[in-house]
Amino acid sequence: MSQYRLNLFIQHEHAKRLDELAAKKGVSKSSIVAAALASWLSPDAGDQREAAIAKRLDRLSRQAERLERDQNIQIETLALFIRYYLTVSTPVPEAHQDAARAQGKARFEQFVEQLGRHLLRGRSLVRDVVEELHPDPMRMDDAAAMAAAHERTAERAP
Repeated sequence: MSQYRLNLFIQHEHAKRLDELAAKKGVSKSSIVAAALASWLSPDAGDQREAAIAKRLDRLSRQAERLERDQNIQIETLALFIRYYLTVSTPVPEAHQDAARAQGKARFEQFVEQLGRHLLRGRSLVRDVVEELHPDPMRMDDAAAMAAAHERTAERAP
């Protein structure tokens, strides 16, 4: 195959990087430029970039869907707990309102401190509870996969 000689001007920084890459890889600068030009002119290069971007977008979409699902579970859990609490708690008589507020403030401060300690540990309360209930070495990921499979099976059932 005959080759075509081409003289071109490139920025000093690009020339420096080209020299370094050629020395590092042990190939000629011409072969690096030829490979880069072939990649640039290749009709498949755009398709490959598009496929890579689509793959990343799909992964991000799945992550966003999982986050949304988890957030909905948290919202429903909190709403259910609040409804339960409001149903079973008795109203505080007017005479005891100040004492109840003071006790509530102290309990809230204790809760925030406990939450801070728990977050510093880096462990999940849900994981701790699951491990207490199921001391076998079943991992949370395995439990989540089993739950997802069960959900898919339930969706298919008439």
